[in-house]
Amino acid sequence: MSRRTILLIEDDELIAGLVRLMVERLGHELVWAPDGEAGKQMLETGSADIVILDILLPYLNGFEVLKSLRANPSTAKLPVLVLTGKTAQADIDRVVEAGADDFLAKPFQPNELSQRLTRLLRRLG
Repeated sequence: MSRRTILLIEDDELIAGLVRLMVERLGHELVWAPDGEAGKQMLETGSADIVILDILLPYLNGFEVLKSLRANPSTAKLPVLVLTGKTAQADIDRVVEAGADDFLAKPFQPNELSQRLTRLLRRLG
């Protein structure tokens, strides 16, 4: 599997550090955006193979980022894993309806995140 770029849009620096370690252990590169607006800008100007997206973000929430991502033809098919503390069934249903490919609740087990990322990476080929 070739080296991929994963964009993490997450405002918690500790979680970002943990995700970075896991992504690098899998042999890929992590790019981090600390808020929704920065993440949206990175998606518009850069290239990512997968997005890991929190919902509770400053400036632009994850639902808005996901909606924007799916509306843009250049990012519409980008795999998105939602990683969030919003775990009410209504929130899960909302992210799935908005086009997320997978959902993982915080707090999470590192091996669970690793397995889900590996599954999404396999789909890329």
